[in-house]
Parts: sequence; structure tokens; C-alpha cells
Amino acid sequence: MSKKSKVEETEGELNESQIAENPELNDETNGSTLEEELSVEDQLREELTKEKDKFLRLFAEFENFKKRTSKERMDLFKTAGQEVIVSLLPILDDFDRALKELSKSEDKEMFKGVELINNKFRETLKAKGLEQIEVGEGDVFDAEVHDAITQIPAPNKKLKGKIIDVVEKGFKLGERIIRHPKVVVGN
Repeated sequence: MSKKSKVEETEGELNESQIAENPELNDETNGSTLEEELSVEDQLREELTKEKDKFLRLFAEFENFKKRTSKERMDLFKTAGQEVIVSLLPILDDFDRALKELSKSEDKEMFKGVELINNKFRETLKAKGLEQIEVGEGDVFDAEVHDAITQIPAPNKKLKGKIIDVVEKGFKLGERIIRHPKVVVGN
């Protein structure tokens, strides 16, 4: 054998005999390996906890995404015909003007015929979700609902800051306002 291997062999024997004779050294070396094993175990537990947390967050985010897209899809179905209905609103205004003028004439049969067509048209649009926004003279002005086209001096103190006249009717489709009522407000 070479000198190096003999030296290594004797050092190994000395270490083993010291450990056998001194139990404190034996506990220390075994304790350090146990601590290393525990720390590895703790590290793995921490990694597992982090991964579980990441998974739960991702799962919750996905659930929120599904709910949001489902709600958006439902809103889209509710308001799918919004463009068509908005383009029909001037026809409703024309019907109102025609009925107003026909009520002045003596031909009551024509008035009844146009009124029947108007009612049928309104009921069809109502079935599709169209609602008229009820606005009357003396109502409180709400900037989120009403569209003030002008302000005039109020005829009396009670009408100050309130609606004096409705120029154009407003409509909602579901919960969304598709045309704000145009009003004159008292100043």
C-alpha cells in the first residue's frame, strides 16, 4: 500500500474509534444528518404549500373568468338587437307625432288604425326588452339619466333645478339606457 492510503486508513480507524468511545460525537453527526433530512423535508413541504397556493389562486382566477365571460355572453344576448332597436326609435317618435296630428282630424277610423299599429309595434319592442324611461314635468333632474339640452328660467321657485319640458323620450334596453331623455331644466 502507498503512504497516502495507509494515512487515510488510520485516520478512518481513529475517527471510528473516537465516535465509538465518545457517544456525544456520535449524536452530533447523526443529529446533523437528521437536521439535514428534516430541512429537506421542510423545504419540500414549503414547496408543496406554495404549489397548492398557486394552484388554488389559478383555479379561483379561472372560475372568475368563467363567471365574467358567462355574464358578458348573457348581456350580449340581452342587447344583441340593440342597434336594430336604436334605429327603430325614430319610427316610434314619428308614430307619436302622427297620432298627435291624427287626433286633431275628423277621421277617427284612420286614427284607430294607426293607433293599433303603434300599439302592436310598441308591444313587439317591449317583448324584446325595450322600456320607456318615464319622465314628467316637475321631476328632479338626474344627470346620469337625463340629457339637458337647455336651461331656462324657472316659471316658479318649485321648478328650479327640475325638469320643465321633455323634448325627446328616453328608452332602456334591459338595464342599459340606449337613449337618454332630452329635457329642458329650470334655472
